[in-house]
Amino acid sequence: MNDLTSKSITETIKGLENAEFSKEELNKAYLGRIEKLNSNLNAYLSINDKSEGIPAGIKDLISVKGQRMTCASKVLEDYVPPYNATVIDRLIANKISVIGKTNLDEFAMGSSGENSAYGPTLNPWNTEKVTGGTSSGSACAVAADLCTFALGTDTGGSIRQPASLCGVVGLKPSYGRVSRYGAQAMASSLDQIGPITKTVADARMVFGWISGADGYDSNCINSKLEIQNPKLNTLKGISIGLPKEYFGKGLDREVEKTIKSAIKKLEDLGASTVEINLPHTEYAVAVYYIIMASEVSSNLSRFDGIRFGGNRDLFGSEVKRRIMLGTFALSSGYFDDYFIKAGKVRTLIKQDFEKVFEICDLIAGPVSPTTAWNIGEKIKDPLTMYLSDVYTIPASLAGIPGLSVPCGFANDLPVGLQILGKYLDEETILSVGEIYQSATSWHKKRPKL
Repeated sequence: MNDLTSKSITETIKGLENAEFSKEELNKAYLGRIEKLNSNLNAYLSINDKSEGIPAGIKDLISVKGQRMTCASKVLEDYVPPYNATVIDRLIANKISVIGKTNLDEFAMGSSGENSAYGPTLNPWNTEKVTGGTSSGSACAVAADLCTFALGTDTGGSIRQPASLCGVVGLKPSYGRVSRYGAQAMASSLDQIGPITKTVADARMVFGWISGADGYDSNCINSKLEIQNPKLNTLKGISIGLPKEYFGKGLDREVEKTIKSAIKKLEDLGASTVEINLPHTEYAVAVYYIIMASEVSSNLSRFDGIRFGGNRDLFGSEVKRRIMLGTFALSSGYFDDYFIKAGKVRTLIKQDFEKVFEICDLIAGPVSPTTAWNIGEKIKDPLTMYLSDVYTIPASLAGIPGLSVPCGFANDLPVGLQILGKYLDEETILSVGEIYQSATSWHKKRPKL
């Protein structure tokens, strides 16, 4: 039965249609593998052993009716939502079922998967390493074949970065492409739900299912991905921008080598490359931590132990840190100096991308400056931890789509190539990702468990 769990969504659907196996056999295979491996990896916080459709893992801050939703916090330890998030209803309409709720950094705050109140998720490639965060359990579950695919959320890199560190595909859609109704808000001007999958073709399929307006999320535009087949079959005529700022100080040598080799492959497949400048990149992390923390302090004020959730003492240290940082940035003496100024620099970062997209079709570079690091290595040094998102944050601030595609290994650990596209142009980055995957086999490699 183990080979059932290694199938992509496309292969799984085909196998079911051809009656090669039943949904019962499929779920039994996945539940058996979860039972065997989850106690070690800690990818799931809860399991649904009555799963009946094609099994997906769902980040435990997305509401699934009747299944516990903790946001990996003791504050919501006993919360069971009475309704489904829009994305869940859309998955159910496509014969998907939720096999379990995946682990995450508490309230989606962190870069390593270590901030969960229920213990860290371990990297299936090397269990002494982090998975990345915050969609740690989702990336781990896909990499370890504990679900056909998973949903995560990306605020500053939380789908792309763990996908890169775990050797799977992660898509952050453009801001406003997917309704967030039923997902716990962290930073409302940044949050986006997206798929973590075994192949880019799978990411396209899931994105097609979940995209489009629902009338509940006022920031969600009525723009659904209709095309289920790539519009490109060659990279000839495609121009790829390589940001000077993404290949400088702080980028691990081995990771750089792997990324450059992937870019060379894209050139071999017909793409041309051009060096570009994104001059305001150096301010992105600072801007992000002001805007995100300010929105966190506003969004989490509902968890006061009276209206929602348990006592505030139950918040973990990273959540408390961000609430305090945001409350400070929004306070009357500092609002203009911090929040307003950060908003202005955010506009400059967005304009950087708009300018370079006049000379190139997409942007390529690393997702993370390093491969997965040791558990505990950065947890006591928040600034070093924050800098691990230096290449993912700018796209989040600009609201553009980003894809992480497995492109090789460095230090025996997976590396993801980041492909960024114009606003609402997921089609191009998905097509390029699929062409790259059809010419390489990195996405087929799985950890030995």
